[in-house]
Amino acid sequence: MSNFKGKVAVVTGGGRDIGRAISVALAKEGAKVVVNYNSSEVGANETVAEISSFGGEAIAVQADVSNMNEIKSLKAKTVEAFGEEVHILVNNAGGLFARKTLQEFDDAFYDLVMDVNFKSTVFVMKAFVPLMGQGSSVINLSSLAARDGGGGGSALYASSKGATTTFTRAMSKELGPQGIRVNAVCPGLIGTKFHDDFTKDEVRKMVAGKTPVRREGRADEVADLVVYLASEKSSFVTGANFDINGGLAFS
Repeated sequence: MSNFKGKVAVVTGGGRDIGRAISVALAKEGAKVVVNYNSSEVGANETVAEISSFGGEAIAVQADVSNMNEIKSLKAKTVEAFGEEVHILVNNAGGLFARKTLQEFDDAFYDLVMDVNFKSTVFVMKAFVPLMGQGSSVINLSSLAARDGGGGGSALYASSKGATTTFTRAMSKELGPQGIRVNAVCPGLIGTKFHDDFTKDEVRKMVAGKTPVRREGRADEVADLVVYLASEKSSFVTGANFDINGGLAFS
């Protein structure tokens, strides 16, 4: 429990599922964690309580990270709690919200999906990168959907994740000279509330059956990959988008 001792991590959307697993995993390695949430207050507090249970240090901070003023508030509260250095930034906030075809979605739905999944990543990075120095790491959450276009009715979600994938590569070039690495994790079918809400059981079973390992992934497995990308063990890795999908699709 010493890989990240003395380091500060910010995890957007840290209140549940993959975000919670990432927050807990970073704290177990010694990081002080800012668990950001928008509406999942109970989940965020549970995440902080779990971290506290093994002697870790974390705070929960409410902020809609698609809103510029609230991003500034998240940054201010991070600095107030843990000082003016951030070493690990995980852009995990996101959502599908609903499955809608081209003829079904309107401009308001477009804005919602793109703002939460992509705009948040861009402007959270813009806010926090000035606090990050040599050896810092940014990990963005993309998706298998960025590669294959996603399932039915998820065109905007898939496109927002495709933008995240490209932005990750661009930022690795821009921020590399400052000693900041930028990578992305691209989960496939992970057993979370996301799929509980938006994917039918028969579809989940079908996809899991096509996966070489014949199962869904777990949030903690995604978290383990994030921990690696945040650590010095991946010091020569940047601009990469890591598939974690049980072999369902690969480069």
